[in-house]
Amino acid sequence: MSTGVAIVGAAESDLGSTGLSTLGLQTQAVTRALSDAGLTLADVDGIATTGVSRFSATQLADHFGIVPTWTDSTFAGGSAFEMFVARAAQAIRDGQASVVVISFASNQRSARTRRLGGVFEAWVPEAQFEEPYDPLYPASYYGMAAQAYLHRYGGTREQLAEVAVAAREWALLNPEAFRHDAGRITAADVVGAPMVSSPLTVADCCLVTDGGGAVVLTSLERARDLRRTPVEVLGYGERTTHTSFTTVPDLTVPGAAGSAADAYRRAGITAADVDVVEVYDSFTITAALSLEGLGFCGPGEALDLIADGRTRPGGALPLNTTGGGLSYCHPGQYGVLLLVEAVRQLRGDCGRRQVRGAEVAVAHGTGGILSTHATVVLGVAR
Repeated sequence: MSTGVAIVGAAESDLGSTGLSTLGLQTQAVTRALSDAGLTLADVDGIATTGVSRFSATQLADHFGIVPTWTDSTFAGGSAFEMFVARAAQAIRDGQASVVVISFASNQRSARTRRLGGVFEAWVPEAQFEEPYDPLYPASYYGMAAQAYLHRYGGTREQLAEVAVAAREWALLNPEAFRHDAGRITAADVVGAPMVSSPLTVADCCLVTDGGGAVVLTSLERARDLRRTPVEVLGYGERTTHTSFTTVPDLTVPGAAGSAADAYRRAGITAADVDVVEVYDSFTITAALSLEGLGFCGPGEALDLIADGRTRPGGALPLNTTGGGLSYCHPGQYGVLLLVEAVRQLRGDCGRRQVRGAEVAVAHGTGGILSTHATVVLGVAR
């Protein structure tokens, strides 16, 4: 099945500690993705982005001198970009736009803008029931999810650490990864790292880097005349489950299950058809819960699924093939880079980390504190 829409360009900005502004990094990502597609800014009539300002798409359009016929600046954290794919596909299909750029960038490492404290308005539940306990936002919340998961299913911190160990193995194959030259790590290294919020250590937590990326979408009909092999948007789905942890019935049941079910149904596939998986790994527990929600195993089975190197290079379930947010890059909202890597894997552009024969990829974003979930299924155009 197909939406009739394809991704025709994908690119990163500079990554790491760049010294560039957010708009400077956005400019790199967008112009590089357009060049990859064989298009120019003059072709763009749709923009979807966040993170520039409260009027992100408006500001980016002004910056590029574009008068778009369609924009989206929905703020949903790291899942926004997978949501944007759905909105862009619908806009292109309905004739509201013909070429849409989805982008994000942040200079949070250079600008030292990353904070671990929550700031809540007095009337919201978080201020009444959570803030008095001084949680680290979002680390303490994901720590609670990890604690609940290990308590319920009896797993160990060493088993959960495999998520970070596998991510590092992929990063060693990716010259653009922040931890490319940092060497391998073991489960003992992850567990023995400084504690942040029990049971999560520094090594269970994502990086804090500059960086960003962009993808370019257009109709499949137009895509066939462009420079690169088009990657079809086959399906998408989303769920928004909560804001405050005080309203979550069960921290171990992610909304990913619903978003994935919708995406698979639209694409006409099952989890068994997926060749490569790119999930948001803000923390090791995020990736583990996502694997369960995406249907690669049942509830409580993720730690057994990832054992014995199954998600490492050469494993049966290639996961986060860049090195992920844990070892590659995490500019604050990582979801657009999941799409960039999924496209590159399906086009065969990934060099030493290439998954051989990859024809179907899933990119799954998570935002907030396991609050928003969006799944995109992509496939090699036939």
